[in-house]
Parts: sequence; structure tokens; C-alpha cells
Amino acid sequence: MIRIATPNDAQRIAEIYNYYITNTTVTFEEEPVSAEIMKERISEVQQEYPWLVYEKEGRVVAYAYAGAWKSRCAYRYSVETSVYLEHGLAGKGIGSELYKELLSHLQGLNLHGIIGGIALPNEACIALHEKFGFEKVAHFKEVGHKFNKWIDVTYYEKIL
Repeated sequence: MIRIATPNDAQRIAEIYNYYITNTTVTFEEEPVSAEIMKERISEVQQEYPWLVYEKEGRVVAYAYAGAWKSRCAYRYSVETSVYLEHGLAGKGIGSELYKELLSHLQGLNLHGIIGGIALPNEACIALHEKFGFEKVAHFKEVGHKFNKWIDVTYYEKIL
């Protein structure tokens, strides 16, 4: 089941996200996020954009959201999207279902472009974006540094 996130989901969302903070380079955050901070992030995003969760057997196992691409007003028609799954659930179609629903929500807003930033390597995330018609528009070399290594980032874009 896919639904709109609520403040009660913050703890579970933080748990999912914190795995990626402490074990991977897919996010450039380096310190785990508390449920309270996550609750604030959800609330801030939902003022303008969707934040969705995917429930399986009553438990949140994934989430996706859109946020402002940049803060300058001329960027107001573009958003950046993110999707995170509980570790171990990749390849089961959950990310695709969730991303499809997120994109459906975004179609109803007055937007022009959707952007997905991907820390490399991440073939699964690249495949997800390409599946939904995103095109690669940029590749930045060694712009992130985490776990004592330099990380490239690629950007994919979909024009609505």
C-alpha cells in the first residue's frame, strides 16, 4: 500500500535512511538523523510537494518524496526526487511502484522538470530513472567525499 507520509512515520523513515547514511555513499549525509529531524523534513516538504511511504504488512518499508530543486524563484517549476527502500528489498518492484506513484502526484502540480541526482555507482537507481523516461543530463566527477573516497554524481532529468 502506498500512502501519504504522516509524522508518525518519521521514526521508521529515519531508520531506513540511517542505514544508507552509515553504510553507503548513496547519500552524502554522514551523521544519522533523528526521528524528530525527519519529522521536520517531512513537514517542510509536504508544504508544497508529496512525501509517500510504501507499507508492506502494516510496516513502512520504503519512501519517496520531491523537494525544491534550488531555492531561487526561477527554479520553482523544477523538483528533485528521492526514493529509499529498506535494505535488502531492492529488485522486488517496490521502488518502481513507489516512484510511479510519486511521478503521478507530481504530474498534477504546476511543474516542468523532475531531477534525480544519483551518487555513483548505483546501477539500480539509474535503471529506475531510465525506466520512467528520465535522461542523463550531467556527470560530476569526485564532487562528494565519504568513507575516504571520492564519489561521482550523475543527474537524470524528465521534462513533463
